[in-house]
Amino acid sequence: MLETKSRIIETATVLFQQKGYKGVGLNELLRECSITKGSLYHHFPNGKEELLIACLHSLNESITSQIEDIFAQHTSALVAVTAMIDMLIAQYEETGTITGFTVSSMVSEMASLSDPVRAACAQLYENLQVIYSQKLMAEGFTETAAQTTAVSLSAIIEGGMMLCLAQKSAEPLRIVANTIAKMLRD
Repeated sequence: MLETKSRIIETATVLFQQKGYKGVGLNELLRECSITKGSLYHHFPNGKEELLIACLHSLNESITSQIEDIFAQHTSALVAVTAMIDMLIAQYEETGTITGFTVSSMVSEMASLSDPVRAACAQLYENLQVIYSQKLMAEGFTETAAQTTAVSLSAIIEGGMMLCLAQKSAEPLRIVANTIAKMLRD
């Protein structure tokens, strides 16, 4: 039972990231997850939006864990951010996507329509900003400066990922890495 629910979340997450919430129809979800409508509503009684929120929570846990691991392996914020961006570039160059690391398409599509979806997306960004700001404060940034810089890092990195997808090139993330290096050195 739990295995089926996990499989639904995993498959739906990829679909939502690739096609957006509105771009994934119920029949496609059922087909790709190899489930019946009854099974979907058994696990997600409130339907597709509840499934999206479960996907966002799953992504949040996965992304937060991976970024925490990267930041724990590196002594400086600059080296940690560079390692994170290098990982994103490698994934993009290997697969042609950055599936599993960005929720911006879901935010832009659903945040104004669903407060629970907006809150789930906001939680991911908040988690990342806490990771960034803690590393920056450990390097001597004031709390305010660390938090402000963490917001900037989130926006720049997320924007870089979206540009990679739009331009079908890893170059935007390379530019972002250089910009962040200058920003953190100053």
